[in-house]
Amino acid sequence: MTTLLIHRAQRLATMDDAQTEMNNASVLLKDGRIERIIPEGENTDAQLRALLQHVDEVIDARRHVVVPGLINTHHHMVQSLTRAVPKVQNAELFSWLQGLYPIWAGLTPEMVLVSNQVAMAELLLSGCTCSSDHLYIYPNGVRLDDSIEAAHTIGMRFTATRGSMSVGESQGGLPPDRVVEKEAFILKETQRLIETWHDARFGAMTHVAVAPCSPFSVSQDLMRESAKLARAHGVRLHTHLAENDHDVAYTQEKFSCTPAQYAQDLGWVGSDVWHAHCVKLDDEGAYLFARTRTGIAHCPCSNMRLASGILPLRKMLDAGVPIGLGVDGSASNDAAHLLNEARQAMLLARVGRALDKPRVENGRTVFGCDSGPSDMTPRDALRLATRGGAQVLGRAHELGQIKEGYCADIAMFRTDTLSMAGGAVHDPVGALLLCASDKADYTIVNGRVVVRKGEITTVDLGPLIERHNQLALQLALGAS
Repeated sequence: MTTLLIHRAQRLATMDDAQTEMNNASVLLKDGRIERIIPEGENTDAQLRALLQHVDEVIDARRHVVVPGLINTHHHMVQSLTRAVPKVQNAELFSWLQGLYPIWAGLTPEMVLVSNQVAMAELLLSGCTCSSDHLYIYPNGVRLDDSIEAAHTIGMRFTATRGSMSVGESQGGLPPDRVVEKEAFILKETQRLIETWHDARFGAMTHVAVAPCSPFSVSQDLMRESAKLARAHGVRLHTHLAENDHDVAYTQEKFSCTPAQYAQDLGWVGSDVWHAHCVKLDDEGAYLFARTRTGIAHCPCSNMRLASGILPLRKMLDAGVPIGLGVDGSASNDAAHLLNEARQAMLLARVGRALDKPRVENGRTVFGCDSGPSDMTPRDALRLATRGGAQVLGRAHELGQIKEGYCADIAMFRTDTLSMAGGAVHDPVGALLLCASDKADYTIVNGRVVVRKGEITTVDLGPLIERHNQLALQLALGAS
C-alpha cells in the first residue's frame, strides 16, 4: 500500500455527522485507510515538507471538490450489452423484461466479465467506489464468479448478489422456463459463493449477498430458505419489490397480500435487508420499513425511464427508512453515472412534491411547488449517494464519510470545467449536484488511484469497449 496526500482541496465535504466542509484542507491516506484530515491552519509549507518525507504521492486538489466515494446499491451490469434495444425502448417493466429475457438467455461467461468491467469503469468515472450488482440469470455456464473477477481486475469495492429465478411461465411466473433454475441448486450455489468470496473483515473489497429476483420469478419457499441461508452466514438479503403497478397487482393476485406484507411474511424485513425500487410501497409498508430499518435502493432514472412511478423520497427519509441510490440496469437506465443519479434523485423528489394537492395552512393556500425545492437539497442528494448507500449495504461503519479510520475511498471532481463555470465559484458542493454531471478527475478505492485525470488506470478502455460492442451484437443476433 502507498501513502497518498490529497493536498489543499478547494472544498472538502466530509459528509460526517456535522456535515463538515472545509476549504484548503488536506487528506492523508495510508494503507487503505484515511489516516488524517489536515485543516487549513495545519497546512503550512513547513508542515507539508515534513509530511512529504513519508508520502509516496501528492495530488494537488486546489481546483477540486473532494467528497467520499459514491456508493451504488443496485445494478444489473450485464445489461450494458442491451442498452437502447429498439423493441423495448418504450416499454413498461413487464413487457420490457419479456422483450429482453430471450436475449439474456444467450449470455456467456465472457459477456458477463466484459460487460461488468464496462459497467464498473462507467461507475468509477462517475466517482463511484463501491457498487452492488444483481445478477439473476445464469445460462451457458455463467457464474457470479465472473462478476467478482471483473471487480478484482478493475479495482472496485463490490457487493456481488447471487440472484435467482425459479418460477417460469409454465408455473405462472414471468420469465421463460428455459432461464429458471432448480431451487436446490440455487441454494447450494449461493452457499458456495458465500463461503468462497464473502469477506466480513473491515475494509473488505468483496461482499456476497443473497438475492432471489422478484415475487414474479421465484417461489415463496425460495424466499424463506434464502433468508435462512443469508442469516446463517451473516450476509445481507436483496430483491426487487413494488416496482410498478403490474408488480403490485401480481403480488395481490398470486399471494393475496401487498408487497410489504409479502416481504414481512417471508422474513424479508430487517436491517440486513434492502429492496430495490419500492415506488409503489403503501403507507403501511413505508411504516414497516422504517420500524424494521429495512433499506431501499432508490433508482430514479430507471423509474422514470420505465414510467414506474415516483418514490416519496422525503416522506420516507423523514419516517426513518434507510435509502441509498442505485443506477439500476444499464438497459433500463442506459447509463451508470452515479453522480447524475444523485442529481436526478434531487430533481425527481422536487417535482414529485410539486404534484401534491394544495392545502391550507394558517389561512394561506400552500402549493406543492412551494415546498418542493427544499424537499431535497444538493447536500441531501450527496448524502444519499454516500452515507445512504453505506447504510443500505451495511457498511456505515467504514464507508460513506471522509473520516479518520474509514476506508480510503474518495472521489475528486474538477471545479474549473465548462459545466461548473459560474457555479463552483459560489458553492462547489452545490454546483456538483446542480450543474451538469462531469466525470471524476480522480477516483480512489482503498487508497489506490483507479481514475487519474479522468482516465481509468486499471484497464485499457479502448479494446474493452470494442470487445464489448462485438459481444453486444453477437448477443442480439443470437436471439433474432
